[in-house]
Amino acid sequence: MTRQSEKVLTEALNLPPIERAEIVEKLLTSFEFSDRTAIDELWAKEAESRIDAYERGEIKAVPAKDVFEKIERLKG
Repeated sequence: MTRQSEKVLTEALNLPPIERAEIVEKLLTSFEFSDRTAIDELWAKEAESRIDAYERGEIKAVPAKDVFEKIERLKG
């Protein structure tokens, strides 16, 4: 890794978990590959399924902040 890449990585690792996740998502979506459309469609279908289950009361929502805080505690 270049010195610039190391600097960017160090700075990114010091961000709050939610911001790091947003950066990861943007980096991953910057890659182009043949199955991207199919994967996006599957994720959209999964998201809709989860929303429907939530609206039917089958699953509960957990704030992302709580999830990332738990991850940080487990890494601890």
